[in-house]
Amino acid sequence: MRALITGITGQDGSYMAELLLGKGYEVFGIVRRSSVKKFDRIEPLMDRIELMEGDLTDQSSLDSIIHAVQPDEVYNLAAQSFVPVSWNQPVLTGDVTGLGVIRILEAIRQHQPKAKFLQASSSEMFGKVRETPQTEKTPFYPRSPYGVAKVFGHYITVNYRESYGMFACSAMGFNHESPRRGMEFVTRKVTHQVAKIKCGLANKLLMGNLDAKRDWGFAGDYVRAMWMMLQQPQPDDYVLATGKTHSVRELVEVAFAAVGLDWKKYVEMDPKLIRPAEVDFLCGDATKAREKLGWQPEVSFERLIKMMVEADMEAVQRAEHGYLATTAMRGGRS
Repeated sequence: MRALITGITGQDGSYMAELLLGKGYEVFGIVRRSSVKKFDRIEPLMDRIELMEGDLTDQSSLDSIIHAVQPDEVYNLAAQSFVPVSWNQPVLTGDVTGLGVIRILEAIRQHQPKAKFLQASSSEMFGKVRETPQTEKTPFYPRSPYGVAKVFGHYITVNYRESYGMFACSAMGFNHESPRRGMEFVTRKVTHQVAKIKCGLANKLLMGNLDAKRDWGFAGDYVRAMWMMLQQPQPDDYVLATGKTHSVRELVEVAFAAVGLDWKKYVEMDPKLIRPAEVDFLCGDATKAREKLGWQPEVSFERLIKMMVEADMEAVQRAEHGYLATTAMRGGRS
């Protein structure tokens, strides 16, 4: 089996690559050409995967890659996925996160129509929720350019499935985190800053809306569900969620508690971190995925945040030791 992953250098892409390699797949990944290579998440896998230069904004590169690889499965995990940036760069977000989906679907339709396709949709599509919990049938009400772009990507996936008979699925994933999460996301921002505070390298954590609630799960659990979706006899869309919500305040509490600190002594509110239109509450109902796929998340919220704090503690301490060693060498000491 051959699989092609867009966004292979990201959190979900790296977990997906690991999963597929473990199942004996040949794994190919699309990476954007850049003068600075950021392959840290997939560094241990580099000798087992093949990377190909391409971009979701460039149709010709996607056509060439699909034609050359002839994949059995395509996982579209790439996007401009940071919600606050979508307000500053709405056109780019729409081009990559929205139109990028139709470009890769077109490449598949033209060059490998038998390939199975997985679109990574998002709980941000629900936005100002119409019902709780959210299911596959809950109406969308996106509250950001990112959410709007994801709605387009979701519906164009459904459209290609119904119009061309393609095996195209949409994974409506709620927030999923890990130690590989980008620093710009709130979970990683919190756990990394907690590690710096514990190590004496910082003394406060600036936060926005502590009352926003999310359904947070572990990325490794979610990519497993995405793979399971493409192993079914018929394509379909599935909500992937834990069904449990936690506030940003709870996230902060658990993270500081993991290192034995009282969060109230270090957290300060910053009005600049409040979004123009906030999504206040998201909670997914993954009954369909549980019943049809036999999937359920294995890592709890508390275990996830503790895992992330521990990983960030190791990273911060490693970086600090490296800095001290370098400083000592420059000073003529060994």
